[in-house]
Amino acid sequence: MKFTLSVAMSPLDQLTELARAAEECGYASIALPDSLFYSEQVSAEYPYTPDGSRMWTAETPWVDPLVAAAAMGSVTSRLRFYTSVLKLGPRNPVLLARQLASVAVLTGDRFGLGIGLGWAPEEFEWCGAPYAKRGARVDEAIEVLRLILGGGMVEHHGEFFDFDRLQMSPAPSQPVPIYIGGHTKAALRRAARVGDGWASAMMGIDELRTTIDQLTELRSSYGRAGEPFEIQAVCVDSFGVDGYREQAEIGVTDAIVVPWLLDGHGFDADLATKQASIAKFSETVIENV
Repeated sequence: MKFTLSVAMSPLDQLTELARAAEECGYASIALPDSLFYSEQVSAEYPYTPDGSRMWTAETPWVDPLVAAAAMGSVTSRLRFYTSVLKLGPRNPVLLARQLASVAVLTGDRFGLGIGLGWAPEEFEWCGAPYAKRGARVDEAIEVLRLILGGGMVEHHGEFFDFDRLQMSPAPSQPVPIYIGGHTKAALRRAARVGDGWASAMMGIDELRTTIDQLTELRSSYGRAGEPFEIQAVCVDSFGVDGYREQAEIGVTDAIVVPWLLDGHGFDADLATKQASIAKFSETVIENV
């Protein structure tokens, strides 16, 4: 099992030092969250809290995850980075392909793309993307991203995106893995059908076990049972060495963790506190799982 450090909602001036600490302590990756903006009113409920409320406010710090990956990549040499998850629905995949290629090349192919549709209609509409047919639009956007990032002169003529022959250089020297987030049946089918992995939001161990079993069945039905596939999990009730061993037993390959929260500190804890929690978690869990 691998361990990934989530830096969600951390003060931005901590990010590069958190990356250094994670690399020194044996973490495999950094998970980078995505939020385009905070709308004062929102016309849909947030899907990952019991009451549908957002866990952050208008003042919570966010940075573009691709910019953050490039900055953190510049002070590390081994650590990988991936979005968990980037909202693909509101974004244009041609422009995004340029950004992804840049960060992949600048980090030496240490970048992976975790994507979700996006849940807030305002993020779609105010960024010029339709909220209707968002699932089909994202499916086609994934095709566009893989096509352009594969390098060479390419063209695409689809329902939502249409362009003649173009090339973006340099292209990544290795494919950018695409991890699909979401808990709905449609999201799980998408992950099983076209993803290099699946990313959970907050889940208990029992729900996680059931979902992984569903993904295994779906991947088999799509003829992909033998292909590599990451399971990136944010598990909310299975901790400690035994808890992470249990996660591994049910199929989790990559545990996303926030060590300072486990130690009772907040997202806005000071840097030294977070560095101590990063090291403590490595010594007590990572080295023993």
